[in-house]
Amino acid sequence: MLDRIGNCRIIGEIGSGGMAVIYKAVQEPLERVVAIKALKPSIAVDSQFAQRFEREARFMASLQHENILHVHDYLKDGNTLYIVMEYVQGIDLYDLLQLTPKLPVDVAAIIALQTARALDYAHFRGIIHRDIKPANIMISHQGEVKLMDFGIARDHNLTDLTETGTGVGTPSYMSPEQILGDKLDFRSDIFSLGIVLYQSITGHKPFVEDEARTVMQKIRLDRYVSPRKLVGSVPSSMERMLARCMEKIPASRYPSTQNLIDDLMEFLAGRVGMNHSARLVMYLRDIGVVGEKEASDILEAGAARSLPGGHRDRELTRSATLVFGATFLALLGAGGAIQASDGRFSAGAGSYQNRSVHTLTPDNAGYIRVVVDPWADIYIDGQRMATTPTAQPIAVTPGRHYIKYVNPYFHDKRGEVTVRSGETKLLSVTLEPKKEPAEGSAPPPSGTARR
Repeated sequence: MLDRIGNCRIIGEIGSGGMAVIYKAVQEPLERVVAIKALKPSIAVDSQFAQRFEREARFMASLQHENILHVHDYLKDGNTLYIVMEYVQGIDLYDLLQLTPKLPVDVAAIIALQTARALDYAHFRGIIHRDIKPANIMISHQGEVKLMDFGIARDHNLTDLTETGTGVGTPSYMSPEQILGDKLDFRSDIFSLGIVLYQSITGHKPFVEDEARTVMQKIRLDRYVSPRKLVGSVPSSMERMLARCMEKIPASRYPSTQNLIDDLMEFLAGRVGMNHSARLVMYLRDIGVVGEKEASDILEAGAARSLPGGHRDRELTRSATLVFGATFLALLGAGGAIQASDGRFSAGAGSYQNRSVHTLTPDNAGYIRVVVDPWADIYIDGQRMATTPTAQPIAVTPGRHYIKYVNPYFHDKRGEVTVRSGETKLLSVTLEPKKEPAEGSAPPPSGTARR
């Protein structure tokens, strides 16, 4: 393995493909951790693969967007080419779907939304990605979505590197016109993103080869199975978005990538009551990709960054900081006196729903950690305590507690839990969606239950 590339010290190899190897390295003058994509020595520098490699570097360097992987440098050293890129600690969507083949619909929609924003930025500059697939979508531990690999992207101002009539891309995610080798525009990327979103929500690709037809024939000629037949809880509004993305005729798809973004934003408005990146961090934590401490640190740092500038992460800030505060306020409202003494909180004697109130300190509190699909306001013994996803467990007095889960678009759910001192109880709940309003009727205003 190489020790150095340019001014970068190689730490180790982190991936390898057909034409390139990716290393983790430190760019020493800046002490910046980077990823270096190196063309394999077996690939000639004057080959078409090398031209694509160089084009990828130029495209990505010209696209400065938060949802596109950044390029820092491009190097030629003898017979080898290198792209020095932003290093992202995370997991790509392909590996995420190997861990959990079906994502919650709000998580899948957030990933699609951030990917669509990256595509809209590229499309505005005349660049078509042409290889949208799960392996090219990275989700960082900070809840950021990054679009990668512009190796076969096409700029309408440049000549194509493929011959007319040949398809380039990954067959399962190609658009019908891409399979036919027709001239492409941004609507081809929209079709491919629709396939990725369908797979993320249902756990299945919409077009799969069988004995009768190849996958490319099915994309061109066949209708996919309705996602609601695979997952009954898929909202009809999501089903309509998928149908519009995957229309066979490009003119029938979304007229712009921004229109798709608008629909995804409207879809998420009533379903995700917090910052979208925070929701992704919580999901990565819940499935074990991100550790509990790392997730807490990321969310607390995000909440702190939002404090000077306004309301962006207000829901996250409130949820992440009310570990003891919400319980104390509930006790105070029930007649208890709260005092601070020697840095420890104590609750004076009083009654709360006809129960004795214990002295609540970090030493004798019990904890409830709640995971709700898709999200809910959490009421404990009649008091609103948090909105999920929340970074911290909720501190409660030892004993029995009654819990209510409220989301305006889903049926309320109730339960009870008994918690002992020092114990943390994990509650995992899936809400049942209400019947969607008739077409044309006004949806409930976003966030009404959270104000």
